Amino acid sequence: MTKKTSVEPWAMRIAQLINRFGAVKSSILFVIVTLIFTFAGTYFLRGIISDNAHTEDFISASILTLLSAPWVLWFFSELVKQLERSRESLEYAVTQLEKLREEDELLNHTLQNNIKQLNHEIEQRKNAQLERESVFTDLEREITEKSEKEKQASQLSTLLRSIIDASPDLIYYRNQEGRFAGCNRVAEQMTGKTEQELIGLTPHQVYDEELASQVVASDHEVLENDVSVTEDLWLRFADGRRRYFEMRKVPFYSADGTRLGVLAFGRDTTERKQAENAVNKASKDKTAFIATISHELRTPLNGIVGLSRMLRDTNLTSEQFAWVSTIYASGITLGNIFNDIIDLDRLDRDRLELSLKTVSIKDFTQELGSIIELLADDKELTFAAHVEDPMPALVEVDGTRLRQILWNLLFNAVKFTQKGVVSLEVKAKAIDAETSMVTFKVCDTGVGIPPQELDKVFAMYYQVNLPEHQSATGTGIGLAICQQMVSLMNGTISVSSVVGEGTCFTVDLPLEISKKPIQVETLKVTGLQILLVEDIELNVMVAKALLEKLGQHVDVAMTGNEAITMARDKQYDLILLDIQLPDMNGFEVANVLHDESLVEQTSIVALTANVIKTRQEYLDNGMDDVIAKPVKKSRIIEVFNKLFCEQPSEPHQPAPEPKKDHLNTILDLELLQMLVDTIGHEMVRTSVKVFQEKIPEYLEILQISLSADEKDEVCSQAHKIKGAAGSVGLARVQKIANEIQQGDHPAWWQNVHDWVEQLNQAANQDLQKLINWLSQQDIDD
Repeated sequence: MTKKTSVEPWAMRIAQLINRFGAVKSSILFVIVTLIFTFAGTYFLRGIISDNAHTEDFISASILTLLSAPWVLWFFSELVKQLERSRESLEYAVTQLEKLREEDELLNHTLQNNIKQLNHEIEQRKNAQLERESVFTDLEREITEKSEKEKQASQLSTLLRSIIDASPDLIYYRNQEGRFAGCNRVAEQMTGKTEQELIGLTPHQVYDEELASQVVASDHEVLENDVSVTEDLWLRFADGRRRYFEMRKVPFYSADGTRLGVLAFGRDTTERKQAENAVNKASKDKTAFIATISHELRTPLNGIVGLSRMLRDTNLTSEQFAWVSTIYASGITLGNIFNDIIDLDRLDRDRLELSLKTVSIKDFTQELGSIIELLADDKELTFAAHVEDPMPALVEVDGTRLRQILWNLLFNAVKFTQKGVVSLEVKAKAIDAETSMVTFKVCDTGVGIPPQELDKVFAMYYQVNLPEHQSATGTGIGLAICQQMVSLMNGTISVSSVVGEGTCFTVDLPLEISKKPIQVETLKVTGLQILLVEDIELNVMVAKALLEKLGQHVDVAMTGNEAITMARDKQYDLILLDIQLPDMNGFEVANVLHDESLVEQTSIVALTANVIKTRQEYLDNGMDDVIAKPVKKSRIIEVFNKLFCEQPSEPHQPAPEPKKDHLNTILDLELLQMLVDTIGHEMVRTSVKVFQEKIPEYLEILQISLSADEKDEVCSQAHKIKGAAGSVGLARVQKIANEIQQGDHPAWWQNVHDWVEQLNQAANQDLQKLINWLSQQDIDD
């Protein structure tokens, strides 16, 4: 609102003044003022014009004034009234104008606010429009990107599908309910169903019941424990082919972490398995070859060593004694070479064993030195053996292995020394009250070993290149076997050498000091009735002569059938049974003797040149002990004393406790008889037939799992075999499988290969015995 002007017009002031005094007072005042003005004006004018004023001038002026004054007054009154009305109208108008102005200002302010609000809204709408445009732009971009991604995803999906279908691996996945949700082309070929046909089916609707149960069990393990699982399965394709698959199963999830099911990958490992089988077969063939060659070579060697030893005990000239001693030492050398070959095979199969016995180091050194001295004399070398005191009187050691180690070292020393000395020095240093570190040092003055060759001499099949001594080369296995044997005995072996001056090998062995005395190797039993089963005339002659010299009575059988017949006709105290016979092997002979109860009071000792098998394997096949060829007098005394030392004064009439029925250790006869009585022969025979059909596959899977170091799978498969064997009464198979399934055994890995081999042998042999037993039951009925 504008501010009023501080100065008002004079007319307005006069009008206000007249209005304030009233019309009468103002008129009287106006007349008086007019009269005064008239008198003054008349007087002034007269004074100017005539310098003399007259009364009539004043009267005429007064009359004129009085006559004109009312009209003038009226005029001015009306003028005042008009002015007053105008003023009031003006004030009213001003008031209205003020109100209008205020309203206008209010409207203007409102309008300004509305304009501002409108501008704000316009700005907001403009921003919203920009945002919408931006959103539309982003949406268009997202749509474009999404379309591109969908296109890429489609291409990637097609590519992945092509890759999966082109993969030679078996791929499928199943949902949480265990139903197929997808697969690749290999799975379609295997099942004979398309992917669409497979979707929604369960393993029980696709596989045979046994395979389906195994598959479902592994699926359950994946889902239950949320872990990956690996298993090996034989799968049969729709075209009839059977392939061996290594299946890997893993849980798979959606993007939000929800588990969707099981994803399985299967790699066809049939060729690998066949290769492994070929390797295993080659290993078995190699073992069989070594066993055969060992037997064939030891057979004549038995005669050489035995006869030369017997000749040395006769009256000979010094020259003849030297010749015979050379033959004897050569036979011993050949025997040690055979031992190296056999131990090489054992090392390959981790079957090298130690058999600790009480040994006198001094006597041991003297015995070994007497044979090496013969070899040294042939080359005109000096041999010196020295045992340094103090030395424990007796120690616990595998004398055969120690002899083999030192023999290799001493034989090499003699072989590579043209002149000079070969020596064996033995000394000991106490570790504690119960153990002593015994050091064997073999030195020679031979050709020596170049420095660059020293770290290689213990490698398998390695031979030092000595052009000037080509005749003194060997197989390169002796030192390698020595190192492994020393390691097996927790010792160390080292070498030092100077070319042209000689070589020294040092063997350090921690040996337990023995508190018990050596048992005197004197035969405590004579007059035994012995049946010697041997098909080689030379071996018969040597063994029979040795046994008779020891005061025993010997009958000879040249074949297995002949031995069985003689055992039926006569009761023997002991049967020395060769394993390699022309008509049947010794194990078969022993089985017949056990089955016919011909040896309830007779001991059977294997007499064999095949030292591939362990002693326990012979015991498991019905033997009471084993004697290796060439036959040693000390071993015969040891075995005879062990078996018959508790005999009465007349040893040819022994009365030991009846031995346990051999068949009972193989079959659970009580269970089998119960099954026969309960479900009948036919049902038992059917069960045995099913086992006979399944066991090759079980054993094959077991062997493959072992080759793959899948301990859990080996234990699982052994558990399956154990259950199957137990259901048909194969007690020994069940027992061996039970050992295999106990994966927490502290020496499981060290023994499992032997157990598996025993299981294979027992399954084949015992199953036949079970079939024979069932046939015998039919005959008895």
